[in-house]
Amino acid sequence: MVSRGAPARCAHSKILLSAASTWEIAIKWAIGKLELPGDPEDVIGEMMSQTGVTPLPILHSHTLRVATLPHHHRDPFDRLLVAQAQLAGVPHITADPQVANYDIEVIEA
Repeated sequence: MVSRGAPARCAHSKILLSAASTWEIAIKWAIGKLELPGDPEDVIGEMMSQTGVTPLPILHSHTLRVATLPHHHRDPFDRLLVAQAQLAGVPHITADPQVANYDIEVIEA
């Protein structure tokens, strides 16, 4: 299911940031594919503390769920994020239309 504007209607909800996302940010920054105003460790850490974003760790159950997902998407980070959303029962915020093919709620970014 895809919805728009859900963060506004869920202002009281927690926003989770997966370790998979910060891992991908770190990789892209290190190879020059992502510009940040500083080191990702400092920038992301400061952003999370300023906004109250809650970290979502990567668990074995998350990585093992990836094996059961249909192959709608080849990106391993996106597949891990889908598995986390399924197991946590939370929506996934993304601009990637392919993610909507999975059995999760998607909020368009």
